[in-house]
Amino acid sequence: MTVQQLAPAPADTVTAFAAAVDLPAGRTLEPGDISGISVPPGLVPSGSPDSKTAFEGKQLAAPLRRGQLLTDAQVLGPGLLAGSPAGTAAVPLRLSDPASIQLVSPGQLVNVVLTGGDGFGQTAESQVLAEAVPVLWTSGHGGKAGPWLATADTDGLIVVAARADQARRLAGASTRGKLFFVLVAAAPG
Repeated sequence: MTVQQLAPAPADTVTAFAAAVDLPAGRTLEPGDISGISVPPGLVPSGSPDSKTAFEGKQLAAPLRRGQLLTDAQVLGPGLLAGSPAGTAAVPLRLSDPASIQLVSPGQLVNVVLTGGDGFGQTAESQVLAEAVPVLWTSGHGGKAGPWLATADTDGLIVVAARADQARRLAGASTRGKLFFVLVAAAPG
């Protein structure tokens, strides 16, 4: 009885859902990928699933470490733009150098550059179409396209979050010339 009286009262906990194992970006969540863990109520982030199976079949936008809590912002779909300003669009871009995608990961900021001309008869001119847009998804880090695209169709593909004016400039830009990205640092502040 003395031990019971000296032991602290058990803390209130709730069930949250976390990665059961390390999961790569682009993985389609399957049974067994997510497990329930007990955490204090204040540690459950908004956008958390309400069951282990709530996000089954959805694709991860970023890698998760074992034990990391899952939210809707970590899966492709409407949740991927969670926290973005109203009017933000997810814009797919096909880059001219597919190998360069290995240099960028979701969350990094890039400037998207369009280079026109052929370098021979037409002068090659570059134009920045969008500055400091965050990368949401890349085909280079285990990203899978899902049932609607074959694997070869995703080579050289990234998805960025863009404001409406940037999205208009980026839409179809790869048909007007060659698209490249430049890695940029986040603005201090």
